Amino acid sequence: MSVPVTVEDVNHYFGEGEARKRVLDGVSCEIRAGEIVILTGPSGSGKTTLLTLIGALRSAQEGSVEVLGHQLRGASTQTLTEVRKGIGYIFQLHNLLDCLTTTQNVEMALQLQDIPRIERRERANAMLASVGLGEKVDENPSRMSGGQKQRVAIARALVNEPQLILADEPTASLDKKSGRDVVELMQQLAREKRVSVVLVTHDNRILDVADRIIHLEDGALRSFSDAVVSNTEHMMNLLANQTRKEDLFETIERMSEEQFFPLLEQLTHDSRQLLEVTRLSANEAFESMLEQALDAFTHKIAQILDADRATLFLLDRERNELWSKAAKDAEGNSFTIRIPRDRGIVGAAVEGRSTIHVPDAYADPRFDQATDRETGYRTRNILCIPLINQDGEVFGAAQLLNKAAGNDFEDSDEGRFGDLMHSMGVILEAWRAMTEHRHGSG
Repeated sequence: MSVPVTVEDVNHYFGEGEARKRVLDGVSCEIRAGEIVILTGPSGSGKTTLLTLIGALRSAQEGSVEVLGHQLRGASTQTLTEVRKGIGYIFQLHNLLDCLTTTQNVEMALQLQDIPRIERRERANAMLASVGLGEKVDENPSRMSGGQKQRVAIARALVNEPQLILADEPTASLDKKSGRDVVELMQQLAREKRVSVVLVTHDNRILDVADRIIHLEDGALRSFSDAVVSNTEHMMNLLANQTRKEDLFETIERMSEEQFFPLLEQLTHDSRQLLEVTRLSANEAFESMLEQALDAFTHKIAQILDADRATLFLLDRERNELWSKAAKDAEGNSFTIRIPRDRGIVGAAVEGRSTIHVPDAYADPRFDQATDRETGYRTRNILCIPLINQDGEVFGAAQLLNKAAGNDFEDSDEGRFGDLMHSMGVILEAWRAMTEHRHGSG
């Protein structure tokens, strides 16, 4: 079957009369055999509704929904049941039975098939092992973590080797490694068994497994690059409305931490999506706006951590140097610092891929005092962390200088700085990718 799923001009509504609301608007798409399609979109955009229509869990109201060779609109109960047998469902709720072991929960998916009990158990145990639960085959779900329960639910969905897998946020409660293992298992099934996968997710760490990414917004399908434009629109408007760069600094500086952190989180999310597409990478206006946001956010992070200043460094691989993104002299004027990648505290953090805390800069032989002499600034203490991209490569470093009131940076500062720069690193990586795309690698 070359096209297991065909959706044509589907409209769907909730409510009746004046309260009737359209949640899907003229949706048409195909899912081909062996294809992994990731469905993205904001909350309330209709993603789960579309997934349940394809999964024969909800009746189609208008349009055509053909799944595994059967038309679902107006289909009989018998037809819907037959279609469901060929689908593996992975939803946000685990729906495990605590009165059964993990193996017995997985075996439930095989109950309707004429499979000997011993073989059912062997297949269930093998699938549990493949999702990292080989030592939990006789465990009761009530004694398992949320992530472990999700993996049991995933094993139950996959054990029947369905023709179609429908997954709604399957990695939401999993750590990075477990989430990667799960989607790679789906990817393996798609390739080897030509199983089709439709996956709803907000997890940008797994977008790379998709053959296609389609985006729902206000119930209508849009391209993923259009989604990036839409998702970054609020940030572009914020930046475009600043008549001077200093206005943006003042806007961010006046924000409380409760206002700033959601803004940082949203721009990080948008930048992560930006790294998945190329259309915006040639947008000079957005590149400039993102650069301004980086400067303002770096200044804000120094303020939050009670440091005198924060500086970002990027790795120039061609010149084997590190250069500063937002260095300022004693009068607050921007200038560029370039140092060999193996020199100074920043170079040590990059080369060692580790955080460096220097209580007394002038007592550390790695510290280059020349910059202080050039700028008139007096460095007392330093906190420096490497910036690591989504591929695990170091591409720069972030540095805090001089804790306020003559104090030294503490362990809590290290942890908080690391968390903040994890988000900032994504934004910086997106800006660097845009810059290199427009101006060549540097």
